[in-house]
Amino acid sequence: MRFGKKGKPSPRYVGPYRIMKRVGNVAYELELPTKLATVHLVFQISLLKKCVGDPASIVPLESVVVKDSLTYEEVPVEIIGHLVRSFRNKEVSSLKVLWRSQSTEGATWEIEAAMMANYRHLIPSD
Repeated sequence: MRFGKKGKPSPRYVGPYRIMKRVGNVAYELELPTKLATVHLVFQISLLKKCVGDPASIVPLESVVVKDSLTYEEVPVEIIGHLVRSFRNKEVSSLKVLWRSQSTEGATWEIEAAMMANYRHLIPSD
């Protein structure tokens, strides 16, 4: 999973960081910490979000371990819900998963079979 790319289970935004200057019509140069020295400083405006002071939408950089290849691994912390969805000819069991760098609002529904294959230790045995 690439750093900064949207999608499950990547964080929506990492930051906040100060805008240093405007570069062209749709790009801005950010003041990034030395920990992100390998990341280019200029970002297109579509990748940025105005920081309105909602701490739930900001993921601290310390909780995301970015590797040298600019990738990271998101780890589930806890199962906080269970749901069985019925379709025409089958039932699908889903688990609500709380991820390491997300708040409870950022928990996602995942298919139980996939979670059993990768994270069996989190699922309580009956």
